[in-house]
Parts: sequence; structure tokens; C-alpha cells
Amino acid sequence: MGISIHEPLWFLLVLPVIAVLYLFVKQGRFNKEKRLIMIIRCLTFLLLITALTDPYLTLPQKGKNVIFLADRSASINDSADDMMAAIEDQVTKKNETDAYGIVSFAKGAALEQSLSSKESEVPGFSGEVGEDETNIQNGLEYASNLLGSSNGGRIVLYSDGIETLGAGEDIIPKLKDNGIEVDWVKRSSNKQEDVAVTSVNSPSLQYKGEEATVSVTLHSTTQTSVDLQLDLNGNKIARKQVKVQEGNNEFEFQHTVDQTGMLVYRAEIYSDTDVRPENNLLSSIARAEGDPLVLLVHEDGKKSKLEEQLKSAGFRVEALQSSQLPDKLSSYLDYQTILFDNVAATDIPEEKMNLMEQAVKEFGRGFIMFGGDKSFALGGYFKTPIEKLLPVDMEVKGKKELPSLGLVLVIDRSGSMDGQKLSLAKEAAARTVSLLREKDTLGVLAFDDRPWEIVPTEPIKDRKKAEEKIRTISPGGGTNIYPSLEEAYVSLQDKPLKRKHIILLTDGQSAAGGDYDSLIEGGFSKGVTLSSVAIGSDADRYLLEDLSQMGNGRFYDVVDASVIPSILTRETVITTRTYIEDQPFFPSIQSSKWQKLFEGGMPRMNAYIATSPKDSAQVELASDKKDPILATWRYGLGNTFAFTSDTKGQWAGDFASWKGWPEFINQLVTRSFPSIQSSPYSIELDGSGEKTNLLLTSPDSGTMPLTVSVLTEDGKQVEATSRILSPGVHEVEFDDRLSPGVYSMSIGDQARNQAYETGFAVPYSEEYSYQGGSVRSVEAIVKETGGKTYDSGIDAFRSMNDRPYNEQSIRTFLILVAFLFFFAEVALRRFGLPVALAALGERRGRKVPKNDKPETPGGRSAKVLNETHSRREARVPVMQNEPEPPTKSKPKPQVHHDPDRMKRLLEAKNRRNK
Repeated sequence: MGISIHEPLWFLLVLPVIAVLYLFVKQGRFNKEKRLIMIIRCLTFLLLITALTDPYLTLPQKGKNVIFLADRSASINDSADDMMAAIEDQVTKKNETDAYGIVSFAKGAALEQSLSSKESEVPGFSGEVGEDETNIQNGLEYASNLLGSSNGGRIVLYSDGIETLGAGEDIIPKLKDNGIEVDWVKRSSNKQEDVAVTSVNSPSLQYKGEEATVSVTLHSTTQTSVDLQLDLNGNKIARKQVKVQEGNNEFEFQHTVDQTGMLVYRAEIYSDTDVRPENNLLSSIARAEGDPLVLLVHEDGKKSKLEEQLKSAGFRVEALQSSQLPDKLSSYLDYQTILFDNVAATDIPEEKMNLMEQAVKEFGRGFIMFGGDKSFALGGYFKTPIEKLLPVDMEVKGKKELPSLGLVLVIDRSGSMDGQKLSLAKEAAARTVSLLREKDTLGVLAFDDRPWEIVPTEPIKDRKKAEEKIRTISPGGGTNIYPSLEEAYVSLQDKPLKRKHIILLTDGQSAAGGDYDSLIEGGFSKGVTLSSVAIGSDADRYLLEDLSQMGNGRFYDVVDASVIPSILTRETVITTRTYIEDQPFFPSIQSSKWQKLFEGGMPRMNAYIATSPKDSAQVELASDKKDPILATWRYGLGNTFAFTSDTKGQWAGDFASWKGWPEFINQLVTRSFPSIQSSPYSIELDGSGEKTNLLLTSPDSGTMPLTVSVLTEDGKQVEATSRILSPGVHEVEFDDRLSPGVYSMSIGDQARNQAYETGFAVPYSEEYSYQGGSVRSVEAIVKETGGKTYDSGIDAFRSMNDRPYNEQSIRTFLILVAFLFFFAEVALRRFGLPVALAALGERRGRKVPKNDKPETPGGRSAKVLNETHSRREARVPVMQNEPEPPTKSKPKPQVHHDPDRMKRLLEAKNRRNK
């Protein structure tokens, strides 16, 4: 047993106590009572100061505490059952006083069994730890916390000792301070039959038209054959079957570089016997220089006249239908600018719009939208990512001039609509509310096997309340279209409105019954039109298409539910029929950039789509009503343009046949090209820690900060911060560890006033690499903590090198004793030393004889006072209650003390003590 002090610096407070005691002793004029008071006061302060130092009694621990720490990462060959069986075998060897616990770990750590001396059956590992990494530091931290800060103990680590995350050696000081030993039980790494792609190498800078060589290295644990495929920006370059030997195998591919911009090479292997698909794919990044490439997006099934015009002007053009748009950000970065020629938003999933918006904003790609009956507001672009990047808003200012509109939405709420489809339908309905004016009429019906009125068909008085009601729609039962459609017609057909329209959305087959022909014909005679939306493959397309044809509306066959909001937006806009301005006019020039081109005169234009310019946009050509014909602005790093007439000549009129038309298009496209350049920075990836870091090194010794923007392949922003390490060297730190994949990055260099683009690839975790790793960290931990390394035959509950102990705090006890001394001092100061000692003697030493009468409290006090007075007056002590010897003379009468006299004696005593 001993005492340990946790906060010894508090003992410095003893110095003032010693100083006060010294001054007191130096005075020399004090009696016994004052001396005793000073001693008690010093003891009180010493006890309180000792309590502040947080003292503990250290008592030897009877048993041993052992934590079994099991590595459950992907690289461990043992199954969970084998690992648990090995632990349970050790538990059977423990003593009754020994306690044990079980912790599993990989990327994270989880408690499988708390520390206990009772043996209990553990069914297996159940904690979620993430097998794609091995963080030994995290596992040891978790286990040491279970053992406590002073009890000591042993951690038995079952692992291959290869860490892919964290730094295990950093926890050595904590383990040593807490008296914790670490034993390492070696477990073999997973050596099952597997082939992994370990590297993909290509020249970092390439040129269009050259022959490039790409080398791919495979590592195999056995001799076998696999299919190896190499892709470039999502397109297959080559695929062949290769034979691999145990160890590293290198293969080369030759191809002609036929594109520019960022090149993403991806090597992937295919094998039926491969056990680890996580390491079958690896990517690398390169960049190709050459002539700029333009992406021209046009309607499905129709060819754009712009393609030939652009090619004649010398541009490299790739024309795609809207259904062929890529779904990776890196694919859009291949193009210098993106052109939309009369493309509807209803044909483009919102995820792809997000990718284009990020390509423009973060990487400076250009964007031009040309008009037509499927463009701008008529195309359903209201509140889409494309509208965000355009210099014009879809809404037309001065809505008071629009005709009165009645719109009823009939939304399927059957059980099959549960999830994303119903959520997007509700979002679309809420977005439609924001397009309508307060005097417009809106009704919303939801249906399953019967109709449910969500928003009554009446003028919109409270937009927010209407949106809240729409968002309350929840999934229900079956599907019966006719009753709800009939109610929609009844609620709308007699309204005194110029435009009346119903939109039906469903994903299922309706129950039989109902005279649709009579219902729709009767409604059409009163000005009600009907459009229908079939969602998914289970919808009754034939019925819905027939309904829309009879209702003089439009039919939409939706595969991707994300386009539903654009469909409802487009339907709402088309119903008003006021966005097309079709009175011939001559555009006016609003910018000096076009003065030279139009110096010979301005061609006449027939029609355009009405839009509203955004606040910071520049209108370069305007209509006779001051609406934008050509507007531009800068969105992020990109330049975007809106040309609100068409390219075919139906709307553009003389514009499209004008001799300066090719030059007009040429200037538009050229002005949209990015000013962003390829990056001069070399990139070094560090993924060994808890967070991924990039090291950017420039040949110049710049010291100005950089702004960085990093996006995933699906266009999601990744939070990152940049800081200067030294001239020309910057570190980019991410908030978390990046997942494997390809990332695009734009760099804003303030010193050069220039933006650059680049990218990098994050490989799969080293957990799947099979390249081996260092175990020096675990070896150092075992050595420094006094543990042992085992291949087999372990003894987990052997005696500890240093006997562990338990600590018991005595702070509360010391404070309690200090309070007792404090009250004792108060008693001495109040009653004095003689009275206190007399009272103490009275309590401890006096016994009342059985035959004697007990004294009353008043008599006892008087007696004590008499004795005190006698001791002060007489030089010779007088024995109390001792009878006088018998004499012949007459006995002396007993003397009684006068209370007044006693009072005077006490007052005299008090005067002396002052």
C-alpha cells in the first residue's frame, strides 16, 4: 500500500502556511490556548492543501485485467469463428479473480464484451468496424480506455501487424504511463487466390493524334488467367485475356490519342475465381493538348444544323442526343464548351444537369442555349441547374399580362409510388405552385383506390400553405384512376378561366371501369386539356397515351423519375401559351462587340422565347420589347450565353439565312471557350492518415494562397482547405479520408490571376493490395510496453511484469477531517481551553455509581465552574469530592459559590485573554 499524488504543485501553498507560523512563533507572547489554536489551524490548512493535490491510496490488485483485441480487417486470413475460438480457449485458463474483455477493430473499433471476471459465451463479433482499413492505433486506444488510467493490465493483439491507417507508435507513451503490456499474436495475411491491379501508368501530358503507351501492372497470388480491360474516359480501348504468374506482371497497351482535355485511364480485371473485387480496378490521370472540342446536344431523333456549320468553321464537334449525355464529370471536362440546340429539360436527368453546372462553374467550361419550342421555359428549365448557370430567368416579368389559368394535378399515391417517385412528384407539384400567380387556380388530388383532395380547386391565396399540404401526401393502397380524374374535371370545367389543364401522374395499372371517352370529350368541350405522365415500366402506357391524345395534351414516358419536376414545369408554362413572342421585328444592338458584324444592317427575326435577364447579365441583342435575344454573363469560372430564337430559321427568320450567320455562331462559340489552363502544379497524394492530403508543388516560388475546388465524378463538392507550406509548395487537406475514385480539381492562383484544372485518382485501400507492409510499429509497441510476441502457445493471463494496483481517492476523507479541526478551533475560541478540557474529561472519564443520583445539568455545570475557580485561586490542588478527616471539632459547613461571583471570574478571564 502506498500514496500517490496526482497534483503535487498544490503543495506550494504550504509555504505561506509556514511563513505565518514562523511569524507567530517569533512574537513569543502566546499561552497554551493560543498555541493549540494555531496548531489546529495549521493542520486544517495542511489537510485542505493535501486534498487539493488529489491524493490516492494505492492498493495491490488481486487479479489480472486482459483485453483481447481482434483484427477483423479484410487482410486477415482467419475467419471470425476461428478468432473467437482462440480467444475462448485462453479464457478457460484464467483464475477466478482475473477479468477479461473483447474488442474488435479494423477501420474503427467496437466493444464485443465488457471487462468482467465472469465467463460468458460470446456468440460472435457483431460490431461494425469497416474492414477496408486497419487502424491499430484506434484499436489500442479503445482497449486501453477500457483498462483505465491506473489499473494496468494486458492487451492481447490478434493481427497481422500491418496498419493502413493511423500511427500505432503514437500510443506508446499512454500505454507505458498506464502500466499496460501489449502482447502480439501473429495472424497470417489473407493469401487466397486473387489478382489485383496495382498500377496504371501513362504519360502525364499527351497530344492529340500521337500514339500513347499505357502500362498496367497486375499482382497475383497464384498462376492464373484473367480478362484485362483498359478504358479511356469511359470508352473501351482494349480488352484481352492475359496469363499472370505469381507476383507482379506488366502489360502494355498502345492507342491513338483522339481527344483533348483530362484523360482518365481505367484498368479493370474480370475473373470468376477472384476473391477480392475491391482491388480489380485502378485509374490514373493524364492530359491531352490539341484543338478544342465542342459538345453539341440536340433533340433525340433529329439532327442539328449547327453541326455542319461548326465543322465548316473549323471546330471539332461531337454531337449527342440528350439521351446519350455522359454521367461522369470528367467526360464533360473533355469539351471546351457545351451547346444546347432546342433540348427539353424533360429529356435530361437532373444529375446530369448538375454535372454540367459544375463543369461550367468550377472548371470554366462554356455553355450556350439556343431557343426553340423545347428550350428555356418551354423546355421546363424553371428552377433547374441549367437555369442557374444561364444569364436569363425562365420567368417573364409582368405576369399580370398572362391569361388566367386553372391547373389540377392528379398524383398517384398508391403503395408502388412510395420512395423517390412520390417524393419527386411532391417536389414537382410544389415547384409548380411557385410558377402560378395568386389569381391562378390550383387543385391537387391524390389517389389510390379512391381520390383524396389535398388542395381544393380554387385561386391560390397562400402559396406556402398549399406547398405544405402537397408535402403531406403519403403512400396508400391500390390504383384507380377514373374516380380521381372525374373529380378533377368536375372541379375545373365550369371555372371562368381562359386556360384549364389537368396533369395526371401514375406508375401503375388502373382498376377497370369508367367512361374515359365521355369524360374527356365533355371536358374538352369546356376548354379542359389533359396531359399524362407514365412513371416506370409498370405504368399503363397505352391507356395514358390515349388519354393525353383525347385530352389534346402531351404524353410523357418517364424512365428517370428525376425529370418529373421539369415535366410539370414545362406543362405549366406551355398551358399559358404566352412565352412565345411571334411578331416579326428587327433586334437592336446593345453591345459594341457586335457593331462591326452588323454594320451592313440587322436581319429581321420572326419569333423568340420571352425571358428575363438576371441582374448581373449583359443583354447584347434585344427585341423591340426590350426582351433578351442574346444575353451573356460569367457563372463561376465559365462564360454562358442565351440565344432565345432558334437555329433552324422558323423563328430566327432572315437571321438564319443571313450571310453573317456562320460568323455570328463562330464568335459565340469562341467567346464561350474557357480561359482556364492546364495546371503547372505537380500533385502528390498522401492517404496514409485519418485525412487525405495533397501536396501541390509549382516550379515557381510563389507565396500567394491558392483557392481549390474538388469534385467527385458525379459532381459532388468535396470540402478542402489549402495552406502554404513553403514557397511554391501548398498542402490541400480534406475533411475526411477520400473514397477510391477519380477527382477533378480546379486551382485558383491569385499570384498569376489564373485558374488551372487538373485531377487525381485515389486508389483502393492498401488493405487489398497484397504487397505486404511494415510491422515495425507493432514490434515497437510490444518492446516498449514489455509484452511478448507469439506465433502460437500464448499465455494471456500470466503474471504482469509490474504488479497492477488500484487507486482509492482520499480527498473527501481529508476534507472531512479538516472540517472537524475547524469546528474544534471554533469551540476553543468560544469556550476556552480549560472548559473544553474539563468537558472532555467529563465525557470520557466520569462514571456514575449505581447507587448515586445522577447530577442534573445545572448541577454539573456549577460543579465544573467550582473546580475551575478552585484551581485558579489555590496554589495546592484540591481533590474534588474527597471527605475531610474526622476531628473533634465541629464540621465546617459546605461552601456554595455565588453565581454573580462566577460571572465576574469569567469576565476577568476574558479580559486577560484579550
